[in-house]
This record gives sequence, structure tokens and C-alpha cells, in this order.
Amino acid sequence: MTIRHGQLPAVPAEHRGIVCAAAGAGLRWGECAGLPWEAVDLDRGLLHVAQVAVETHGGIVLRAYPKTRAGVRTVPMPPFLVDELRRRRGAAVPDGRALVFADRDGGPQRRSNFRRRVWLPSLVRAGLLGRVAEVAPGRWVAAWPDRDGRKERAEFADEAAAVAHAAASAFGGLRFHDLRHSYITWLVTDGVPVNVVRRVVGHEKASTTLNRYTHTPDDYADRVRLTFADASLTFRPTPRPVGLGEVPPPGRERFRERDDPRRGETGVVEGSAPGGSSRTHSAVTGGATAEGLPVVRDVNTRRVVKSA
Repeated sequence: MTIRHGQLPAVPAEHRGIVCAAAGAGLRWGECAGLPWEAVDLDRGLLHVAQVAVETHGGIVLRAYPKTRAGVRTVPMPPFLVDELRRRRGAAVPDGRALVFADRDGGPQRRSNFRRRVWLPSLVRAGLLGRVAEVAPGRWVAAWPDRDGRKERAEFADEAAAVAHAAASAFGGLRFHDLRHSYITWLVTDGVPVNVVRRVVGHEKASTTLNRYTHTPDDYADRVRLTFADASLTFRPTPRPVGLGEVPPPGRERFRERDDPRRGETGVVEGSAPGGSSRTHSAVTGGATAEGLPVVRDVNTRRVVKSA
């Protein structure tokens, strides 16, 4: 579950950029909080991650990426993120060292403050953590889940008070880091190669990308079937050898040339399309010739080709 494009207005305008950076570029919180303008190329649609904000007992410090070398990376930005950052930057060219998502004092935002003041209220307004509704003029009802999963309700005189109470009282809810989680899952599910995903999100190992951040989609069965929707492959066994004086049955001749055990061939792979029409495919038999080369049979042209 994540904030979809249609739910983004639930986030205050001045904070939509940081939400888009996590959802559209897969940035971690520290990477968002420590991002300087000099690392953003809006014309080319690229974002360079090389600085991170780290919260310590003494405050928040900016450091070169502290975890792994893979964390330093360049990420392509989707159009909605580019547009949001353009609006945030405005017409003036900012100081390159200035933070893109700075707090009111120009420093990096504190994660706990953002969660309490911005993130949780945005989830409530989006309907992702309880719900707030106006039931009559001057009457707002807030509903939220408690720790045991029960629904709690209370009435308020204005929307802001109802949202604040639900955000402070609700249990659970989407984490900011889940935006990065969804970003990775979207890429893998849409067919982006795992090694590419690993690179843009800053993982050292592809196993981390697969094991920690991806899930089996609900429609996995349909996705598997669609892989074979255009042609279902069937295996046709080697025909019985024809003895001397025997007449091969009709249609047998076209297999004799290709299905010769002396060439290491064991069968023909063909496909049957719906409606009775047939589609043929090239196949490697797995056998070997006298020269030790595999036999590649082109069943469309009925030629036998030796390939190195």
C-alpha cells in the first residue's frame, strides 16, 4: 500500500517533493533529507545520491554516503518528480549546496518531526490511516484503528482537529520507507532487470533487492500464463525407425531428415496456436555431431546447421 498519484494532494504542497523523491526515485529518508540542489539535474532528469543526513544524539549531520560504495549512484527521475522539483525550485537558481528539502532554518529535516506533523496527518487525509468526514456543518467525525484493530471514533468542531487527533491516536499505518519499498517492487514487477534495479536503488547485492523488497503479485498466475499466451510449446518424440521395404506414413518424411539418432537428435519442438494453426520455432536438440558441435535445427527451413 502506498500513496497513489491521486492521493498526493493529501500531502501539504510544500512537502510533496520529498514524497515524490521517495516514491519516484526510491530514495531513503536520509538521502532525501541530505539531497543538495547541485545533485539534481532537471534538464537531463537525473538525480545523484552522494550525501546523506544522519541523525545522532547531538543533532543531524551531513555525510558522504556512509553505508556502502553502491549507495553512491545516479537515478533517473520520472516526469512527475522532475515537475515537482521544478515547482519547488522556482525561477531562481538556488545555491548548489542548499538542501532541496530543508527545514525552515535551511538544515535537514528531522524524521520524527516529519512523521508526526506531515506524514501521519497526510495518511489520515488520504484515507490510508483511519478516516475523517464532515457529517454536518461544524461537525467532523474521525475514525481510526487502535492497537487491537478496533475502530475508535470521536467528533470534532473542525477538520484540522479531527485529522490531528486521528493521526496521533491511530496505530500502524504506512511508513515513509514503504515508498522506497513500493518503488523497487514496481520496477521488478514491470520487468526492469534486477541488476538495473539493484544499481539505481544502491544495493550491493541483487539478492537484497529480491528478498527484502519484492513480493509475489496477486495476479502471479495470470502473469505466468501470459508468458506462453502466443504459442504453447509441445515436444514431439522421435518417430519409430522405418525398416527396409516399409513405406513411411504420410507426413513422416519431413521428420526423418531432422530426427536422426546418428546426429544426436532426439525430437522436434513445435508450437500449436489456438484455432489449429501451427507455429514453428528453432530449437537446439542438445545432441552433438561427430565434430563435437551441438546441432541446431531450423524447423522452418528444414536445414540442419552446425554452430560453434
